[in-house]
Amino acid sequence: MTRAETLLELDKVSVSFDGFKAINELSFAIGSAELRAIIGPNGAGKTTMMDIITGKTRADSGQVKYGDHAIDLQNLSESAIAQAGIGRKFQRPTVFENQTVLENLTLALHNDRSPLKVLFNKTTEMDRRRVDTLADEVGLTDHLHRTAGELSHGQKQWLEIGMLLAQEPRLLLVDEPAAGMTPQEREHTTDMLKRAAKTCAVVVVEHDMEFVRRLDCRVTVLHEGSVLAEGSIDHVIQDRQVIEVYLGR
Repeated sequence: MTRAETLLELDKVSVSFDGFKAINELSFAIGSAELRAIIGPNGAGKTTMMDIITGKTRADSGQVKYGDHAIDLQNLSESAIAQAGIGRKFQRPTVFENQTVLENLTLALHNDRSPLKVLFNKTTEMDRRRVDTLADEVGLTDHLHRTAGELSHGQKQWLEIGMLLAQEPRLLLVDEPAAGMTPQEREHTTDMLKRAAKTCAVVVVEHDMEFVRRLDCRVTVLHEGSVLAEGSIDHVIQDRQVIEVYLGR
């Protein structure tokens, strides 16, 4: 992968907490329009990796290069990183439960969320068309006027992904999207993430190996804060070390 094709690169990133090295010289790269799955045992560093990318945690050493000019994200605040086009979806959906799906998606369109801006912002015809497109992309067209609190767990996950896509991210980090979903919801989520990866880079942290297989993308296996293996799902599940530290458990 050339520098021009690379959107995000972690270069020998390390971070320790109370003497425990959570990330240990971690290096890997994500392409500008790529779907990537990150797997690994508990404690492998998956969440810490996302915390570092989004600025929640600062690395002790190494660089986190992002964008066309390879800026080091460690020089930016969390809000500046979000403004630079990095969106993150946590495992538990965070939507406005008392607002409708339409209102949630409309609010997400506007980057300036100061109270006055939100209160007085007029929804344009272009906004409504964009919301309709987003609702269609995440499968919630028939639920626009339902409050988010009425949605199923899976539908709330889709709404939150739609809200992130509304902000037109360049990189989307998604934490265990299949957790708690029905088989049908998991299948829809797979299709949705594949479509999203056509317009931005999507990194999915997941434990459900069948879900990862359906994503049909490059897989990075983390162990003890470093890359243990990387490649197709078939390649990594046959790796002796991966079987030993993760799949064999």
